[in-house]
Amino acid sequence: MERLDKVIASQGQYSRKEVKSLIARRRVTVDGVTAKAPEQKVDADQSTICIDGTPLTVKRQLYLLLNKPRGYVSSTDDSDGVSVLELVPRELFRQGLFPAGRLDKDTTGMMVITDDGQMAHRILAPKKHVKKRYLVTIDIPPTETMRTRFAEGINLVEGLTKPAALEIVGEYQALVTLTEGRYHQIKRMFSACGATVTALHRVSMGNLNLPDDLKEGEVRELTAEELLKLEEIE
Repeated sequence: MERLDKVIASQGQYSRKEVKSLIARRRVTVDGVTAKAPEQKVDADQSTICIDGTPLTVKRQLYLLLNKPRGYVSSTDDSDGVSVLELVPRELFRQGLFPAGRLDKDTTGMMVITDDGQMAHRILAPKKHVKKRYLVTIDIPPTETMRTRFAEGINLVEGLTKPAALEIVGEYQALVTLTEGRYHQIKRMFSACGATVTALHRVSMGNLNLPDDLKEGEVRELTAEELLKLEEIE
């Protein structure tokens, strides 16, 4: 059993102070009975909590999909710039959300935001081999030699990378698939091949592709089917 005000506030639409005001104004019911106190104990999984007659759907964990634009940092604060959390709309925001993995400030594309630490670990841990695919633009044409070197692994300062797939898709573009996430890894791998990355866009994680209808800067909840695809490995 949990406090009523804590359960409602955990869903993100209202602060604890706002919830207390709603209860005081008799706008909250539990199983059809008007709530009398913020500290009232409820079973969030069994009780029907309503605000102004509208049932509250209690979600234990939240999984959001973001199409990250340039200029945002992958952190929970804005000490280094504007956090990607600023893009989460009020109706989806809750305390405890964090980006599952990092994209550089100038990198765009698919990012997951959640409050589920275990799920984040599953999709980020190198030993899980959950793949991440990026569309990379470089300053020189990609070559078969680059493809071979990526497939063999490239020796960076901290050691040899895991094999990575490189597919040439344009005069200056390639699709790169990684199963690990070292600091600035793609930029450093191309630098070792004599190329400079000029644009980097994540297009998929696991077997989930960035939806075409999710515009840059937009955030929405992941579906149950998408969550499964996110964690799939080959």
